[in-house]
Amino acid sequence: MDRPILLNRRSLLGLGTAAAAAVLVPGCSRGRSDEPAPARPARLATGNAGGVYATYGAGVARMVSEVTGVSLSAVQTEGSVQNLRMLAKGTADLAFSVADSALDAYEGQEGFKSGKVALWALARTYDNYVHVVVPIGSRATTLHVLEGKAVSLGSRNSGTHVVAERLLKLAGVKVHPRYLSLNQATAQLGRKIDALIWSGGLPTLPIRKLQSSLGFRLLDIGPTAERLAARRFGGYVLSSIPPSVYGLPNSVFTLAVPNYLLARRGLSDPWAWWTLNTMFRRQTDLMKVHPEAASLDPRSAIATMPIPLHPAAERWYRANHT
Repeated sequence: MDRPILLNRRSLLGLGTAAAAAVLVPGCSRGRSDEPAPARPARLATGNAGGVYATYGAGVARMVSEVTGVSLSAVQTEGSVQNLRMLAKGTADLAFSVADSALDAYEGQEGFKSGKVALWALARTYDNYVHVVVPIGSRATTLHVLEGKAVSLGSRNSGTHVVAERLLKLAGVKVHPRYLSLNQATAQLGRKIDALIWSGGLPTLPIRKLQSSLGFRLLDIGPTAERLAARRFGGYVLSSIPPSVYGLPNSVFTLAVPNYLLARRGLSDPWAWWTLNTMFRRQTDLMKVHPEAASLDPRSAIATMPIPLHPAAERWYRANHT
């Protein structure tokens, strides 16, 4: 159970089973020579330095800029919650977000009760995995052992913070929270904090690098993850982190959360179309930037419900399903 089962959106796009199975593979998109270039520069909100959002997003921005000749700049942020607020304010045109935070924003729930955020989706890109990281010498084996400990819950405006608080609340565990960026948390692990919680793609490089310095383990949070996945809609799936990702002895059960590439309402068709087209046509190049780019698949990329696809994105999927 290394990867969660991916959903599809065949019914929405009117694709039959055979057509959906034949969705164009990366690198083979017909493209459209008559698709106009974007009229002005745009901004892509990514995430923490060293995290997959920031690395993957920088690659996407660079390649889209090369293809269109118009600047798409990647902006590092605290993560999903900040990204969604930037879309709402118009200070970002595109942004990555985990599905649960995106759903909160779209429906005006939790941290977005002040108002719903009008969003389009371009794609479901890859899945985040919740990491609960402790030093190799820690006695902690479950979430409950973290009671009263100093634990990083991620930056305040991150998707990590949202899911970390939900997991701890459901487990009935009270910690001394620290709101640290990924790089701050990895630097302080074993010194100023006892554990860090991180929601990110595989591998998250600053965490992997700990194995050659401090050494670390990942806590199995399967029972709590399973309960959260069963109780709350938002794309949560019980999954596992394979041992090969971080040089661990065994797989570790955890919670997986889909990631979406989102757009502000009003984003032009050319920006939406060229961003999506570039991600698929240059997927092999993106995989060299970060291996999570291999997860991009047109059959699952359309599964962004209930957030609707941007009209140009829907047009792209329709045009490239055979």
